[in-house]
Amino acid sequence: MLTCEICGEEVMLEEDMKTHLLLSHLENAARCPLCSLSGVSYDELSFHISVAHPEERHEAQNPSATAAGSFIDSKAPRAASTDAEAAANALCGVAGAGSFPPPLSTPSGVAVPSTSGSPKTKQGVVTSIPVQKAAGYLLQQKSGKQKRLSSPSDGADALACPMCPVVCKDSVSLQEHVEVHLDGGAGGSDSDERLARRLHQEMEAQRREDSRLEQEEFKKLQRQFGLDGSGGYRRQMERTMERDVARGLMAPAEYHCKRVELMESLASGVDDGRTRTQGVIAALYEYYQTECRDCVHVWLSSDTDHYCCSTGDAGWGCGYRNFQMLLSSLHRLDAYASSFRDKVVPSIPRVQSMIEEAWKGGLDPQGASHFNHRLQGTRAWIGATEIYVLLTSLGISGRIIDFHQPTGPGGTHPKLFEWVRQYFSRSSRSGRLPPRLIRTSLPPLYLQHQGHSRCIVGLEQRKNGTLCLLLLDPGISSADTRKLMSRDTTSAAVRRVQKLPGSLKHAQYQLVAVEGMLSAEEKQASMVNSGTLCAERIP
Repeated sequence: MLTCEICGEEVMLEEDMKTHLLLSHLENAARCPLCSLSGVSYDELSFHISVAHPEERHEAQNPSATAAGSFIDSKAPRAASTDAEAAANALCGVAGAGSFPPPLSTPSGVAVPSTSGSPKTKQGVVTSIPVQKAAGYLLQQKSGKQKRLSSPSDGADALACPMCPVVCKDSVSLQEHVEVHLDGGAGGSDSDERLARRLHQEMEAQRREDSRLEQEEFKKLQRQFGLDGSGGYRRQMERTMERDVARGLMAPAEYHCKRVELMESLASGVDDGRTRTQGVIAALYEYYQTECRDCVHVWLSSDTDHYCCSTGDAGWGCGYRNFQMLLSSLHRLDAYASSFRDKVVPSIPRVQSMIEEAWKGGLDPQGASHFNHRLQGTRAWIGATEIYVLLTSLGISGRIIDFHQPTGPGGTHPKLFEWVRQYFSRSSRSGRLPPRLIRTSLPPLYLQHQGHSRCIVGLEQRKNGTLCLLLLDPGISSADTRKLMSRDTTSAAVRRVQKLPGSLKHAQYQLVAVEGMLSAEEKQASMVNSGTLCAERIP
């Protein structure tokens, strides 16, 4: 067992004693015996003595060179050299008792003075501090800077390193210690630059990916709404007939005949009538006269033809077909028929041309900008605003009602049904109780929701108070619509026309109602006001 002469701590091995002395007593514990310098390491003390006291160091190493041979006055207190002397003994391997080793061949230490004024000797050997040996011990533990910072004084201001278990005595030492970690790593300014470059590259890659996804989504929307330049009604019709020829469903001669008919129809601007079904309202009137006795009141619009989508506009032509239905009704009403030079229903390409002409006249500039002022040759969808533009260009007063949110349980729109009931009830505002079945002279209503549009041609009011809309859908084929004309299939066909509140659960609906003719001044005012189209919002 070895005992430290300075603090009395006991250790088992000599190497442990050397480590203890280096960590606990040598660093920052030595003081200069010739001046007031203290709190430095032995390397720093050796350098100080060799520079500041060269003559005294030479005399200490050669005691015979002077008679007095002393570093300090003999009257100086013994305590001035106690710590240094004990540290020197410990550094030379002395613990408790033992012999001093001979000095190094090239002395680089500091002689330890005694109170008698001559160098402390034992058995005639001059004792000096082997600084090179101490430096070796330091290198075995840590670098000089790291070692000095890792042995703080026992104070309350000690600060722990966030990167290792070392505790520093003050904030300055902690900062230097942390810098050792940073300087000794693979980082530094180069690492920061690489990190910044990598982050920049990742951000650029993410930006490019977002841009690519945005472009793909935009192209998808363009395809969905027919604005991708893939052709309009004519091109879609031709491709469909070409596929039928390739599959053997159509003979080449029939293909050429139908293509000629298509070109003639497009040149005339008049719909060929292949998708039209007449007599729909009359068939509904006859059905409600004999059937559906649970209805208190049934209102029907004026006579309206049904137009369904064809192979040339499948998937996008519902808005144009609903306008054809509305126009077919207006042609039969005296209040509107006078505004039409000829009672023909235009083809879809002609309707597109009519909307473009209205845009050129100043109607709805925002809508024109949305479609890039072009509809012909595209498969672009149209909605309530384009129907309003068409009616205004024809001198017909239109009104847009926006049911922008559900007003009933389960996402239903009871206020929409109530508004339609009030619309059809205008034809029977006499004091008498209206009859059960009323065939009005009102044109149908254009109904728009996300992705589709239909025409409202009637309304049921049942005994339990429930309201039911009667809708003509362009998505229903002519063959299914003609089932209304047969007694055997009328009931099933009417069920496809009836729509209860639970069937209309889209988030938003818009109605376009026709409300009379416009004078020249009113038409001009409507064109000016269309710069900002405003719908009547309910609720």
